[in-house]
Parts: sequence; structure tokens; C-alpha cells
Amino acid sequence: MTPVLRALLATGLLATAAPALAGTTVLHCGELFDAARARLAGPSSVLIEGDRVKDVRPGRVELPGATTIDLSGHTCSPGWIDLHVHVGSESNPDSYSEGFRLDDVDLALRATRYVRRTLEAGFTTVRDLGGTLAPHLRDAINAGTLPGPRIYAAGKSIATTGGHADPTNGLNRRFATLAGPPGPTEGVINGVDQARQAVRQRYKEGSDTIKITATGGVLSYARSADAPQFTLEEIRAIVETARDYGYTVAAHAHGDEGMRRAILGGVTSIEHGTFMSEATMRLMKERGTWYVPTISAGRFVGEKAEVEGYFPAIVRPKARAVGVQIMDTFARAYRMGVPIAFGTDAGVGPHGENAREFEYMVEAGMPPAEALQTATVNAARVLGAADLGQLAPGFRADVVAVPGNPLDDISATRRVAFVMKDGVVVKGPGVAAGL
Repeated sequence: MTPVLRALLATGLLATAAPALAGTTVLHCGELFDAARARLAGPSSVLIEGDRVKDVRPGRVELPGATTIDLSGHTCSPGWIDLHVHVGSESNPDSYSEGFRLDDVDLALRATRYVRRTLEAGFTTVRDLGGTLAPHLRDAINAGTLPGPRIYAAGKSIATTGGHADPTNGLNRRFATLAGPPGPTEGVINGVDQARQAVRQRYKEGSDTIKITATGGVLSYARSADAPQFTLEEIRAIVETARDYGYTVAAHAHGDEGMRRAILGGVTSIEHGTFMSEATMRLMKERGTWYVPTISAGRFVGEKAEVEGYFPAIVRPKARAVGVQIMDTFARAYRMGVPIAFGTDAGVGPHGENAREFEYMVEAGMPPAEALQTATVNAARVLGAADLGQLAPGFRADVVAVPGNPLDDISATRRVAFVMKDGVVVKGPGVAAGL
């Protein structure tokens, strides 16, 4: 030992070395998915301080005084992002009557299970595209009141009279007009001025993004799933006003003409896209419009359409038509090079099974590495979140680990062994007590 080292030990100046690492966690990953390059980077150590990744180093790095978590035999990935969920609800045969029997507090308490399942399935961030409970769940999660993913909430979707997301669809005249026809405050618009007012109302209510229902939908109590339901001028007014507030706009759309108007109107993403034509795919490529396919929801409604009594009679034909088409549309869009980001429409199907979407994407022809990119770097770009979607210095410490190699077996994404969000372990080795 050198004289200098002996002197430092004697004075206690080296005693701070271990405490300085007391807030550091090192994850020893058997493999690491490099989302930016869509490849595995080999055995790696991820160094985490607070809620951020401090460094990523090759091999097994030992840091005295740091907390270490052994994930050898596992592949570590950035926390996954689902861009299309509805965390306040989950489809069931009684969905169409529950609004008359249950209070918001009943639905909110039930939703606490949904957000926890989502987080434990490896989805550390979600975009909720339509639900008045979502902003409240977001705030409760951010406050540490309950465990769940980071939520970007749209609040009430913006619809047109009688369109998908008009809350009075299916009600008799007495109930539908009890408080007068719904307007921009309730998310129903007709004309450019009301379109702008509806966006401003979502801002007033604390939404993070805007969602419009550009065509009919499957589960609404109405005949058409694909008719266009906004004029181009209305969509442009929504997009322009949304930009004033720093919002992006997502457009639910099954029909091709409604998609075309939404793309020309400047929306950021097309959700579902079931009956998308090749001309519309080319337009999306030209405009850089993202496609969020939600194959999971299409498959789910197609299956449930064959279960007597699960859906009302007016819904079943739409569910059948969408169910048989949505995967083929995804396969064609992928081959054409349309920009694709991950979304499931969880809430239509069960929460916590979001990773099935990876399997459907791969089944339709997308390589596993690209499928994982859709839920990491691609989804982060759609959100405009510069600190999500990668395991790299400065990024949020959101990590999911699965056994084995998901590039060889994409179904490994449904066997999540470890989840960390913002540097806090929420599932697996090192989980904090009481979560």
C-alpha cells in the first residue's frame, strides 16, 4: 500500500466511496436489446442512478457498494410502450349495461387492477386513447398512490353527432336528450368552431394528447364501422388547435376515406386502419403518418362475434368484418414500408395480455427485432418522448426482462420476469416491499 493510500484511509477520505454507490443499481443482463439498432448487444450491465440510466457497459460489471440484480439468462429491453389502450374499462358481455348500474368510483376501483396488470406485463408507458378515468389514474400513479404504467391520457375522444364515441348512441330519445344533445364539452362536434372548442376543452381537463374518431367503429351502437365522420376542414381545425397546445392527434379509423381525410388533415397516427387501401398506405409514407395496427383488438372482436350474446346484434357484423381483415392489412402495410408503432386497444381485449401483439406482428411477417422496435423507439417517437424507448445514458430507467432470447422466440415477451419503472423494481428480483 502506498503512503498516500495509507494516509487517505487514516483520515477517512475513502470512506465515502461505498456510500456514493449506495443509490446505484446494476442490472446484469444475459443479453440486451439495442432498440435503436434492432439487435442484441450481448451480455451487458446497465447502471442506474435514481430514475435514469447512467451507463450501459459490456459484460458483467461489479461496483462495490451498488445494488446488483442478476438477470443472466434473460434479455433486457427498454420498457415497452403501448400507444393504444383504454385503462378505465375492459370488454365483457355486460359492458353495454354497466354504465347504467355502476358509478365512476366502481369503475375506477376495478381499473386499478388493469393498470397493475399492464405494468407487470412489461408495459411501463401507455397512451390511453379515450376514457374519462384515464387522467385520474395517471395522476394517482404519478403521485405514487397505486402502481401502474406512465399514462399519456387523451381524456374524452372527439366525435361527431351519432359517430363513434358519441356518448348518447344507443339510448332512447328520452335519455339521449335528457341534458340536451352532447356538444364540444362532451366531445361531440359539428363544424370548425366546435372542433376547436373541443380541443380547448380537453386542454382545460388536463389531457396529454387528442384522439378523434375519424370513421365509425366496431363497438359503438351504430351500423357503420367505416363511414367517414369528419370533414377535412374539421380535422384540420382540430390538428391546428392541438398544435397550439403542444398536442399530437391520433385518429381512430377503419374506413379508407376517413383515413385519407385524417392524413391530409395532419394527424400523427392512424389507429386500426382496417380497410386501408394501397393508395392510403402510400400517402402515409409520403406524409410520415404512423400506423398503430391494434391486431389484438381485431382478433378479439372477431372471436367474440361468434359468441352468442357477447355483443349486441348491431355490433356483431362489424366485429366479424374487422376481425378477418385487420391482420392482412397489417401485413400489406408492413411490406409497403408504412411507419408502424405498437398499440393493442387493450380494454377491448384483456389488459395484461398486450404482448400478444408482438406474436401477431411476427405471424404477419414482421421480424421479431422490428416488432420490439415498434414498442420502444418507434412508440417513443410517436409520443415525442426523447427519454423513452432505449437503454442508454440519460434515458429513463424503464427495463423489462424476459427469459431466453425473444428474437428466437417472440412468445418470450409474454413471460416477463422483471420490470423496472423509473429506477424502481415493480416485478421480479429486488421488488420493493409494499408495492
